[in-house]
Amino acid sequence: ETNERDLARYRKVVERINALEPEIARLSNTQLRDKTDEFRAYVQTEWQRRLDAMERDGVPEFERRDRTRRYLDEVLDSILPEAFAVVREAAKRTLGQRHFDVQLIGGMVAHDGRIAELKTGEGKTLMATLPLYLNALAGRGAHLVTANDYLSKVGAVWMGPIYHLLGMSVGIIQGQSPETGDEGGSFIYDPDYEDPDPRYTYCRRITRREAYACDVTYGTNNEFGFDYLRDNMAFDRDELVMRDLHYAIVDE
Repeated sequence: ETNERDLARYRKVVERINALEPEIARLSNTQLRDKTDEFRAYVQTEWQRRLDAMERDGVPEFERRDRTRRYLDEVLDSILPEAFAVVREAAKRTLGQRHFDVQLIGGMVAHDGRIAELKTGEGKTLMATLPLYLNALAGRGAHLVTANDYLSKVGAVWMGPIYHLLGMSVGIIQGQSPETGDEGGSFIYDPDYEDPDPRYTYCRRITRREAYACDVTYGTNNEFGFDYLRDNMAFDRDELVMRDLHYAIVDE
């Protein structure tokens, strides 16, 4: 019963997203990219305004963390329909793929921090671009956590054109594994980059810290976990590679 009630609520938002499609489709690529700057400015300004009010009101420390995230969610929810419509339009233009309604619902479920179960072939990789883009607008990064290096690199390169069109950077964290051999390393998606090794086409090598500073970062549970541990054992702030943890989707 709760599920049905939630689905009915999500379907209403899907109707709003679909209603925006003709208007968003009329935008040029430049106007579509400008939407990201518009969203970013609104989200970060409005969120900061609420945080400043919390500071002024003297909210106790133990309440602040919950309120900080709740305030951000409220701001993000207010632009979710338009942001999702923009990502879908970018996917149509770059990949020739249009998010189905079920993927829009899955994106909202993942944004809400809940479990979205999609069957194989229902497009989890494409679905994830919606909440990752939305949460990255806060300027604190968004992670996609995969099971192996192959999936993280393929997902980032495959979905990279969507983020690139919308003016967002995509980092890729790789470990030493059967997929990468001794390479490992950290990369940024760059559609103009060619590598002598075809496995790294569109993957330009950057530092670990730069990869974590990207708007969206794809990597494995192992690498994220060990980088977190290494950061916690660092003696100097300059040795840290990760930012404060903000938002992540775990791809089982």
